Amino acid sequence: MSQQLDAITIPSDRRHSLFLRRRRRLKQNLPLLIMFIPVIAFYVIFKYAPMAGVIVAFKSYNFADGIFGSPWVGLKNFHVLFSNPNSLLIIRNTLMLSLMSLLLGFPFPIMLAVMLHEVRRIWFKKTVQTLVFLPHFLSWVIVGGMVVTIFSQESGILNHWLRQWTGSAFPFLYNQASWMFIFVGSGIWKEAGFSAIVYLAALSSIDTSLYEAASIDGAGKWKQMRHITLPGIAPTIVLMLILSMGKVMEVGFDQVYALQNSVVSNVSEVISTYIYTIGLQKGQFSLTSAMGLFESVVGFILIVTANAIARKFNRGLW
Repeated sequence: MSQQLDAITIPSDRRHSLFLRRRRRLKQNLPLLIMFIPVIAFYVIFKYAPMAGVIVAFKSYNFADGIFGSPWVGLKNFHVLFSNPNSLLIIRNTLMLSLMSLLLGFPFPIMLAVMLHEVRRIWFKKTVQTLVFLPHFLSWVIVGGMVVTIFSQESGILNHWLRQWTGSAFPFLYNQASWMFIFVGSGIWKEAGFSAIVYLAALSSIDTSLYEAASIDGAGKWKQMRHITLPGIAPTIVLMLILSMGKVMEVGFDQVYALQNSVVSNVSEVISTYIYTIGLQKGQFSLTSAMGLFESVVGFILIVTANAIARKFNRGLW
């Protein structure tokens, strides 16, 4: 009889102790949970709730009937969208500029972080960090003005020197090829320093004894970077690459709008400017919603594909 009582009381004691441990853990983590509330509210209000507007892409939207009262047209908006040569041109420009920014711009924060990590003089390291981080906090209106000041054909600093050396100026902002490289280069200059913060944090977690052992074995800086530094931050590089793949179809409106002109519209018109022009200025919300949904679906497919490839090397996010 006593054994049966012990068998009954022991599970209840365990449940009580488990309850106390959970309650204690909840009290310990309560400040962190409270800090998560604004983050959760942000994503719910500005990310998940607007997803209901996706239905506009399948309707002939008008203000009088509203989102749910507007007539259903199915895939008509997508048919109109992809049968329009201008839409295909805009999608091509978006992919082209995004891939150029990814291929040319992705390595820069890594190289910058590795170089800053190797600097031993603290005052020089802090000075360089401040200089390369500062452009991130400038608006594209300011950066666009700086680009025009440098590359303008009439009054640009660079063309002023070219006139002195060659006697003629070059239309940097009115030539499609040079405009694309200026677009990519200005984006790298503005964001590379800030993006390097992630890699600097990853570099700080590498065990310094590995460098000491490598130097004792005669490995120079290049071999240390190749065999210690880069493998140490490889998970972070893969993570940032996967996240970047999800943004291939996204080209920032501010940057394009600040740098574009009518002469280079064949390469500067992208999805974000299309949504602004057709959706906001001309009121064709259904077409732009269809374009936005297409952009999101392509981004989702790319990020899932990139993660699947990374998972084969045990580097996936999930």
